[in-house]
Amino acid sequence: MNDFDKTIPGGADRSEAYRRLGISDKVLSFADAVLQGLGEQFARIDAIAEYNQAKVLGAMQEHRVNATHFNPSTGYGYDDEGRDNLERVYAACFHTESALVRPQITCGTHALALALSANLRPGDELLSPVGAPYDTLEEVIGIRPSTGSLAEYGVSYRQADLREDGSFDYDAIKNAIDEKTKLITIQRSKGYATRPSFSVAQIGELIAFCKACKPDVICMVDNCYGEFVETLEPTDVGADLIVGSLIKNPGGGLAPTGGYVCGRKDLIERCAYRLTAPGLGREVGINMGMLSLFYEGLFLAPTVVQSAVKGAVFTAACYEKLGYRVVPGSGEIRRDIIQAVELGSREAMVAFCRGIQAAAPVDSYVTPEPWAMPGYDSDVIMAAGAFNQGSSIELSADGPVRPPYAVYYQGGLTWYHAKLGVLMSLQKMWEAGLVQL
Repeated sequence: MNDFDKTIPGGADRSEAYRRLGISDKVLSFADAVLQGLGEQFARIDAIAEYNQAKVLGAMQEHRVNATHFNPSTGYGYDDEGRDNLERVYAACFHTESALVRPQITCGTHALALALSANLRPGDELLSPVGAPYDTLEEVIGIRPSTGSLAEYGVSYRQADLREDGSFDYDAIKNAIDEKTKLITIQRSKGYATRPSFSVAQIGELIAFCKACKPDVICMVDNCYGEFVETLEPTDVGADLIVGSLIKNPGGGLAPTGGYVCGRKDLIERCAYRLTAPGLGREVGINMGMLSLFYEGLFLAPTVVQSAVKGAVFTAACYEKLGYRVVPGSGEIRRDIIQAVELGSREAMVAFCRGIQAAAPVDSYVTPEPWAMPGYDSDVIMAAGAFNQGSSIELSADGPVRPPYAVYYQGGLTWYHAKLGVLMSLQKMWEAGLVQL
């Protein structure tokens, strides 16, 4: 049985099931034709997921995960073995000396701010060799003035922009690294940009170059949206720190909150002291009864990411066929779960996002509209009918409403839900007269 069969054992009709959800036969036929050309890409994604599943399982078995590790803690959280063992499992998965995995880290931006503020001091300089950072990090750094930014604490910032083709400008990077450069931040995913995301191999080459320029510089990678998309992680190729959110890839759709920082032991200890207080560090902080979700979410993460990546490839293939610019292309090797589609107009962005919202299990009846979202300098439209608010590993689409009017599709806890989201986006675009199928 496959996606192209019209009937299911027992006499059920797949087309009728989709019609009940609002998907027309014309949209379904278009999608089926697209799917017939994706077998090679899907097989590659399956092989990566199989490898990463074995890697995660191996880390859990190595650290003897058992039912006592799911027990809740109270008060200070002293001697929370479940929490401490989870951090050992994360360190094993990402091949690092240490890890900090906590529900008290509220989101990816918080995890990044934590790692930066913990390891930078007044007079230090932060360098981005990959151009401007993701929008919400601008206020953390102080590019856009904000209370409590690094700039307020005397940390300066410099960036080396990418070349026009999206490659690293090594000459500019070398010129930017000097005696003040303490930490280099590398954003793995494209964020709200239409450049390609970076592969782990590319990140390794960049880190090696930066270390050759200044051996003691700290190299940190914003790993959001990239975990388990490849068989290697940035810490396998020289990153001193990686940072991410548990409501993205590694939470597997089960973690309701939280973030992680993995890397060198001394750098992680600084993060622990910044998260709690000097003298306390990682010894305090209750698990809030979330450990079973954190462990199980990590266990499921490779296959959840597999579904999300298939959805991204399918999105690219559909909109490529309709003549839109997509980044990355449907035949390209995947580096994160995000698929950018340049739709060319506000109306098309709204229609696409309304389709994604209509496919959601939660809030499917809500109509997305652009709004002034905190942390962004332009209106943003978001479609996200998620079980966990803001969970980017669940099916969602969003983007700033500004030229080139690119929408960023990501997530899907199952391949079939990811597929439905793409079908519904096509349906809304077709009904609005924005595409011809």
